[in-house]
Amino acid sequence: MTSPVNDASESNTLVTNTLVDKLAREELVDMVPYQSARRLFASGDNDQANSRTWLNANEAPGQGQYQLSSENINRYPDFQPQALLNAYSNYCNLPVDNILATRGADEGIELIIRSFCRAYQDSVLICPPTYGMYAISAENHGAGIISVPLVNTTEAKYQLDLEGLEQQVGKAKVVFLCSPGNPTGNTLPSAQIKAAIDIFKDSAMVVVDEAYYEYTNKELGAEQVNNKLISQCDNVIILRTLSKAFALAGLRCGFTLSSKEVITLLSKVIAPYPIAAPVAEIASKALTNDLGVMQARVNSAHSLREQLSEWLKQQKWCSEVFNSDANFVLFRCNNIDEKNKVFNFLVEHNILIRDQSKQLQLDNCLRISIGSEDEISQLKQLLDTL
Repeated sequence: MTSPVNDASESNTLVTNTLVDKLAREELVDMVPYQSARRLFASGDNDQANSRTWLNANEAPGQGQYQLSSENINRYPDFQPQALLNAYSNYCNLPVDNILATRGADEGIELIIRSFCRAYQDSVLICPPTYGMYAISAENHGAGIISVPLVNTTEAKYQLDLEGLEQQVGKAKVVFLCSPGNPTGNTLPSAQIKAAIDIFKDSAMVVVDEAYYEYTNKELGAEQVNNKLISQCDNVIILRTLSKAFALAGLRCGFTLSSKEVITLLSKVIAPYPIAAPVAEIASKALTNDLGVMQARVNSAHSLREQLSEWLKQQKWCSEVFNSDANFVLFRCNNIDEKNKVFNFLVEHNILIRDQSKQLQLDNCLRISIGSEDEISQLKQLLDTL
């Protein structure tokens, strides 16, 4: 017989669940959240995490060594820690007034949508296949989502559909471009990005997500181009992060770069203490003292990426390997059965990669993050036995 206490507990749970469903925004009740790498495969305890090879979240390999000061930890941090802003200003060659430090680039996405889109009235525009958080953040806010898929031409794959974008002028308040793209890995030509900015110059903010900026080596002078765009165009926002090339994903530190007017607006929406003091301290040191380490990490990723791409092209179950300017390689399997066979075989042996086959135009596609040389070697040796 169930005790009265348990009956009361179960009754309260049922009431609470019903009340939540009743009070919550209707579209959120059945909404599927963004399936991040850690949601799909939680780290679990240390033994379980250490037994796995994590090649599914585009994280940099290795572990950083940082020492923290405990001084003033009892105090709230500065709204925008000056040492951190100065360090990133020196790194990107933009004035501090053009920089907002955020909790990863993801917070920048949230702030932009909240600042420029009225819930249930305005829309964002995305170019799939692309990073899933643009649509999720828009849906969370009640903003509409307009999709203008990337197109393939005889010259290049996964380029902007400029004609399609022109047809959406006046229908979106924010346009998200990802370059290098996730999960495609390709860099959008500067001319295409500038064309998109011009198309929406009077009607929408154009956000260029450059989370993988440090890994691209095809757009020479990109920093100067970006800074020129910010200084000359009123509708440009650039997103950056320390999660990838700087190997600080666990720190959650990113940057939004734009005009002083945009940064001032976003500063009205962001939390009062967005950057924890230890985060600011570690990030400032990485940006000041570890640029050589970062560049060596990028160079290593380039080499391993090319080696992995060439190896994949030789596998009988692989029909296509995508060009990549990021720290991952996207490839397509011959069919769904072979895609599942490769993915599940790796999972069974504690190697985690990312299934991207639900994305538009990416049937039977898997993505491998560029880990350490040992991790990539382990993956190849294992798949050789498949």
